[in-house]
Amino acid sequence: MIVIPWFVASLMVASGAFLPVEPPHTMCKAIWIIGAPCGDVSVALVNQIKMWSSADSCSTGGEKCRYELKSSNQTYIFAKHTTADKEVDDLLFHLKPSHDSPTCRTVGISISEALDRVSDNGANYCNLFNLVEGSGLTKAKIFKEITNDFMCNERSLAKCEVY
Repeated sequence: MIVIPWFVASLMVASGAFLPVEPPHTMCKAIWIIGAPCGDVSVALVNQIKMWSSADSCSTGGEKCRYELKSSNQTYIFAKHTTADKEVDDLLFHLKPSHDSPTCRTVGISISEALDRVSDNGANYCNLFNLVEGSGLTKAKIFKEITNDFMCNERSLAKCEVY
């Protein structure tokens, strides 16, 4: 009989050694520095999500439709996006005012719910960017984007007029 000391067993459970491993999801994390108060950024993003809630806004093509607002406040926005193929992506925006300048640091995260999707051609990036651009925030006096293929699955392949 093998006896495992309680502290070793505790470490194994804490490290997830006995937990099932879930396959990776495609995802994107992007950061935007936007020259506007976070309250204004929140209102702009929420309004854009509501504007693109029906499938009708995709009648001319693309994926600028089927967004669903789950909840929002001045700091967080939770939403979902359903693709034409019925794939569902979870979206989160975290808004934080900068203390040294009149900007809002906006972190966007899009995660595919599909467990079998390992490639998305930048669609998770487009889920986020389309809302930021559609709301007019890319036209702010101060606008800077921070992301790459490491933070954002296949960001360099993104074609947001399609996805």
